[in-house]
Amino acid sequence: MSIKKKVDFEYIVGDILSNEKFKSLNNEFHHGITRYEHSLRVARYTYWVSKTFHMNKSVEVTRAALLHDFYNDSELGEETSVEKLSTHPYMAAQNAIKYFDINDFQKNIIEVHMFPITKVLPKTKEAVLVSLMDKVAAVYEIGNYKLALNLSMTLIFIYNILTIER
Repeated sequence: MSIKKKVDFEYIVGDILSNEKFKSLNNEFHHGITRYEHSLRVARYTYWVSKTFHMNKSVEVTRAALLHDFYNDSELGEETSVEKLSTHPYMAAQNAIKYFDINDFQKNIIEVHMFPITKVLPKTKEAVLVSLMDKVAAVYEIGNYKLALNLSMTLIFIYNILTIER
């Protein structure tokens, strides 16, 4: 990303990144990293695609992408992991409404980012974009996390074998 686009991106999402509630996502584990890092990756991917394809609502879609997982695990209570998949988009949308000035367009993007798990259909191409970028980011993150974990375990195993006294 060019310096101009980095500055533009920071301008678009700066108020969200400085929000204390949003910063708390740094304490939430998600795909082997923090939910803060994951949300930022999805927003960057979304921003890049929306700018590349000259989408008219790149600011709104970038902000919605950053807010797509704007919740803490404690807010979802005792739900199972499977239940959280379908309910967290609604909690994220409610938090986005509470802390930021989002419109119905952005609310729909946040609520449907887990489509087809959420039964509500995306209403716009921007909603489909964020859903896809979320999946792309998740695959990348999980792949890197598992690769790093497997490599670490292999190195520990080799170290143990080499240091065992015969």
